[in-house]
Amino acid sequence: MKTIFITGTAGSGKSSLTSKLYEYYTRNGAFAAVLNLDPGVESMPYNCDVDVRDYVDYVSIMQQYSLGPNGGLVMANDLIASKIDEIQNEVNNINPDYLIVDTPGQIELFAYRSSGRFIVDNLTSDEKTSIFLFDGSIITTPTNFVSIALLATSIRLRLNLPTINAITKTDVIDTQLKDILQWSTNLNTLENAISKDTDGETYTLTTSILRGLNLGGFAQGLIPISNSTGEGIVNIESALSRILNLGEEVEG
Repeated sequence: MKTIFITGTAGSGKSSLTSKLYEYYTRNGAFAAVLNLDPGVESMPYNCDVDVRDYVDYVSIMQQYSLGPNGGLVMANDLIASKIDEIQNEVNNINPDYLIVDTPGQIELFAYRSSGRFIVDNLTSDEKTSIFLFDGSIITTPTNFVSIALLATSIRLRLNLPTINAITKTDVIDTQLKDILQWSTNLNTLENAISKDTDGETYTLTTSILRGLNLGGFAQGLIPISNSTGEGIVNIESALSRILNLGEEVEG
């Protein structure tokens, strides 16, 4: 079994990509399954094979402990980690070729709490990887791009997984997509864009972060995808195969 964690900021399209990947693998003869790790989600664009809401009741937690929505989600996510053996048994009974894991909408609940890393480390799998989604509607300015790149790098550090970076909502930002893709592969181009867009302390801070990312090997490019049309899903699968299957791709 190969496991793919879908990560990114709230609203970046994690559940939609989960659905598209599931459809792609299924259409091409691979046995895929979906694990939902978001205890607070109300509806999903896919049929869920393993659902943490069967183990943790987010609403009941809020009521029982007099917690607000955020406190309830924090406790729910920590409780999910305590159910890892039961979740693993359910996954093993299904035994898919690919397990696609849809992480919580609030990525900080998953990536920055010890329970999230515990789940990543303790889900048994032959190979694991992560896809981080850059929300195309957010990264249309160079400063925002660097901010999300820093977040992506931080989450990669926290989860300790090989990571594919993708940009979503490409159909919405069509006129700006070319510039953004250049920023992701040519850091000199991005630094020039920053100098035109900012000055003073913001420029100094942004370029300092950018150079740190450069030293960390960030400039590996983004894979553009559209969850509404499915464009780019083949490229995502190719990148996944290079990590999970030593380059052997699912037939398209």
